[in-house]
Amino acid sequence: MILCTICARSGSKGVPKKNMKLINGKPLISYTIEQAINSKIFENIVISTDSKKIANLAKKMGLDVWFLRPAKFSTDLSSKMTVIKHALFESEKHFKKKFGEIVDLDVSSPLRRIIDIKNAYKKFKDSNANVLITGNKSKKNPYFNMIELIKSKPYVIKKLKNQPYRRQDAPATYDMNASIYIWKKKTLLKSDKLFGSKTTFFEMPEERSIDIDNPLDFEIVEHLLKKNKRKI
Repeated sequence: MILCTICARSGSKGVPKKNMKLINGKPLISYTIEQAINSKIFENIVISTDSKKIANLAKKMGLDVWFLRPAKFSTDLSSKMTVIKHALFESEKHFKKKFGEIVDLDVSSPLRRIIDIKNAYKKFKDSNANVLITGNKSKKNPYFNMIELIKSKPYVIKKLKNQPYRRQDAPATYDMNASIYIWKKKTLLKSDKLFGSKTTFFEMPEERSIDIDNPLDFEIVEHLLKKNKRKI
């Protein structure tokens, strides 16, 4: 059985009250809730929030909301893995069933489409993986044009024996986009580490990989949502 978690606390540093902020006429969180429901692959969908306003919206959209996230899991320092585990435990008690797989959909990624969720889950199953993460090709490459300063002098972060002179010749690298995470339950409960021998990766296009962290991200995503409003 598959549980979908959607984590949305009331506080946000980059964009205040981000999860309920209207974007293209709808609260940001509503996009992720709609995607989860319309994907039709989850036995249950659970919202983990400390906000009654968010909880009430989720109820109106048809989700079963019976708890608010404890304050100790709602601070700036709270680990999302801890929040997801708490939501899993609450769900197993409430629904009186055991879930074997957990899919987390991040609220800050409304450009994600239903086909991304379905294909990511298919990749997870076909790979017999314990963990799946998503991302997109990175614009900057640590083997070519990402640097660090050592004693005030710039050096390429990742050095190769034969240093490339064109970005196209450097090894491909990817940015994690935080859009979709999938775990087998036993792996989620055993460790907070994402990377291991049975972690797989699902690539998403750049135009669906923007993670809203600041007001500029918000403006860009709103523009793209308006441009592609009929595409889900």
